[in-house]
Amino acid sequence: MNSIFESLQQFWSFTGFANATWGHIAMIVIGLIFITLGIVKHWEPLLLIPIGFGMIIGNIPVLMGLKVSIYEEGSVLNILYHGVRNGWYPPLIFLGIGAMTDFSALISQPRLILIGAAAQMGIFGAYLLALALGFLPNEAGAIGIIGGADGPTAIFLSGKLAPELMGAIAVSAYSYMALVPVIQKPIMLLLTTKKERLIRMAPPRKVSQREKIIFPIVGFLCTAFLVPSGLPLLGMLFFGNLLKESTVTRRLAENARGPIIDIATTLIGLTVGASTQADVFLNGRSIKIFLLGLLSFVIATTCGVLFVKFMNLFCK
Repeated sequence: MNSIFESLQQFWSFTGFANATWGHIAMIVIGLIFITLGIVKHWEPLLLIPIGFGMIIGNIPVLMGLKVSIYEEGSVLNILYHGVRNGWYPPLIFLGIGAMTDFSALISQPRLILIGAAAQMGIFGAYLLALALGFLPNEAGAIGIIGGADGPTAIFLSGKLAPELMGAIAVSAYSYMALVPVIQKPIMLLLTTKKERLIRMAPPRKVSQREKIIFPIVGFLCTAFLVPSGLPLLGMLFFGNLLKESTVTRRLAENARGPIIDIATTLIGLTVGASTQADVFLNGRSIKIFLLGLLSFVIATTCGVLFVKFMNLFCK
């Protein structure tokens, strides 16, 4: 009888129920909230559902040595996580984004790039605030990129500058990307008049096919020589766009904007979510990162809207 009891006791000690903490439960609840928002509210479901389910996977309590945890070398999740830590997935996502993007509006109205540049003030604002809160310069740089509202870039840069903060930065970036309509709407209503909101932009001029083909080549050369460190992302973005606009590589373009980006997005969401284990995620630094991420989005939106108001002073 004692041996049966000891066996049951030993079995219980290996289950997740015996090793669960309030931290694990809290992270699982957050994961369920992400999934609910994706399914019910349709807020970036392609991002929130993989991240949310990854959070649940990563916070099932397991004993070390079983080679299941994402932080255990040789486990399946750990091998897949190499794509995040080593920056493999973000360039693949950029390849797909390039194959889906139509740059006609930018080609016909180059001044639009100034609006995007003004919105990048969110990055610098978050960087300075992160320094003020005691983060190291490399950590502040990784946190600041949340303001770019670009999850793959945030993951790529944080993997280079502050790998230990990657989980919090990635979840923060993707969370606020999903909440853009909620964050931006009150700011836009506050900073604009009804008359300004009713302004109709003039339709852009028609862009020739030759211009569309030349743009990714010239754009890549200019940006790559200006910022060589961004070569993996810039190269894939403009290459994907060239595949789309050349019209002779339709199959490659369809693969880039279909299976390739879907697989990369799924893996990056699942592994980033799984990396947010309670013992490494639930701390004061993560809370600061989430607050800084929110402020960076607010600053970026504010600067973008104010710059457009300034441009309107000189536009008919």
